[in-house]
Amino acid sequence: MYKVDLPVDQSITKAVERRRSAEEARKARIFNTRLRVMGLDLDALNQQVQEKKHQQNMEIQQDKAFDKLRNYHDNILLQQDIDEREKRAALHTDLTRYWATHQRMEDSRDADLSCGLQGAVRVTLPEGELGPASMQIFQGEAKEQIRSEQLKKTERDLREQKQDNESRNMRDKHREMLQSRKLVHQDLRGVQQAALEEECKKAARIALNNYNRALATEQAEKLKEQQRREERENLAEMWHTLTSDMMTECAEAAERALGRGRLPRVLTDRWKGMSPEQLSAIHREQEAQCSERQRQRDAEKIQDAAWSLQLLKLSREAEEKEMRAEELRREKRMQMDQYNMQLAREQQAYQEYLNKKLYTNKPTKEYFCQFNTSSR
Repeated sequence: MYKVDLPVDQSITKAVERRRSAEEARKARIFNTRLRVMGLDLDALNQQVQEKKHQQNMEIQQDKAFDKLRNYHDNILLQQDIDEREKRAALHTDLTRYWATHQRMEDSRDADLSCGLQGAVRVTLPEGELGPASMQIFQGEAKEQIRSEQLKKTERDLREQKQDNESRNMRDKHREMLQSRKLVHQDLRGVQQAALEEECKKAARIALNNYNRALATEQAEKLKEQQRREERENLAEMWHTLTSDMMTECAEAAERALGRGRLPRVLTDRWKGMSPEQLSAIHREQEAQCSERQRQRDAEKIQDAAWSLQLLKLSREAEEKEMRAEELRREKRMQMDQYNMQLAREQQAYQEYLNKKLYTNKPTKEYFCQFNTSSR
């Protein structure tokens, strides 16, 4: 009857388009040879960078929180220290006030002796139990004296309270002054220490430079002195060589008598040759050594021949063992060849069974074209 234009539901179409675009993006990502072979994943790398930055921010915030907590604990400890000092000061003030109020010297038993007061001791016993020796106030004494003592006591209490307040204020001011003086002293000490350190460093550098210069001068003097001493020693040695018995060819200078029946000592630097007796003794000793050496050579030849026979016997035995081992290896190799040939025949028969009887259908081109057509 009436034509009504109903709105078209675009959600299904949008969903299809969204899935189609996602599938195309997946294909491009999967079938891209560069990304697949090299394995470069930018999204994963960016995510790792973001995670690293987040971790660093968390560590920075954690360090800041730890710093705040440490400062808070330091402030608490300082406040506790201040409270403890104030508590000790208040306790000391209360103790001093207690001493001044309840433990005065005027209220002691010997106050009349030490302070010159009358009636310092107040006896709490009834008057009927007191004797003549316990009398404190006698008949005829003026009552104005009692009233004046009471006024003096009141004035003394007020004066003590005022002194306590003044002393407390003075102690507070003195404590603040000491603290400020301590801070100033610490600052001055730091400045003085820095200045002293700088002066010490400067003095150390100057001393080091002076020491280096003095050391260089001393080394130069030592080198010159050594050169002069070497020159003197060389000249003395040259003069001694020119005037020595070696240059003058004195035969008697080659021997020096030691005394006490001992043989004379031969001086090698002055010796000019041996006598005929010495030469004949040396020849006889050489001939004896030659004969001893020939005897040793003959003994060594006999021993070498015995060793050669023993080695020949051992080599023959080793050759026989090697021949037997070679024969055993040859037999094992022949058995292994026969076994391998049997295995080869069985494998060839099995391959012929697979190729000719079992796998007779070969895949066509359509079979290979059905792969890699989608990303799923």
